[in-house]
Amino acid sequence: MIIALDGPAAAGKGTLAKGLAKRFDLAILDTGLLYRAVGWKVLNAGADPADEAAAVHAARSLTPADLDNPELRMDGAAQAASKVAVISDVRASLLTFQREFAKTPPDGKKGAVIDGRDIGTVVCPNADVKLFLNAAVEIRARRRHEELLGRGETAIYARVLDEMKERDARDQSRAVAPLKAADDAFELDTSDLDADQVFARVIDFIENKTRS
Repeated sequence: MIIALDGPAAAGKGTLAKGLAKRFDLAILDTGLLYRAVGWKVLNAGADPADEAAAVHAARSLTPADLDNPELRMDGAAQAASKVAVISDVRASLLTFQREFAKTPPDGKKGAVIDGRDIGTVVCPNADVKLFLNAAVEIRARRRHEELLGRGETAIYARVLDEMKERDARDQSRAVAPLKAADDAFELDTSDLDADQVFARVIDFIENKTRS
């Protein structure tokens, strides 16, 4: 089973992915980490994430060990990720990795849940299940703000909101693989739902789909 899980930042994809992986014995790939790792490598080299040459070099030199970097969870890496993600050669460099993961999941798993922004439309257009989570940007910004504070980072809600709006605009307007729901995706607005409610609705959808 391949589950494509798409949506903007802080829509609830990470929590859902973990729940689905446990329920169906699937491997997890957070593709956002790939782009965060590329963005972080560019920043760490003292370059601008919008610099195409620097970003492509970072993408081509990426190793699995780069994904274990705790700095990737910081907001700076997230902002850099959305900048390198608009570069077509960066996306091409990472596309093969993602498809191979889906084709041959690690550790003998029965499939994979792949979390990203273009999984159902570009990376795995033939996925068995396609999901798209969304939520009002103000709610997503509040979630991210609380997450950052919980990590001990200094964060101002207004700034988090502005950055999230900018990131959404970049993700939705990029020429290559823009953020959007696949035509056959199950779309769910999580604005007024907690994690358990989201999980229950998605499981209901998957079970009904597999029975039909």
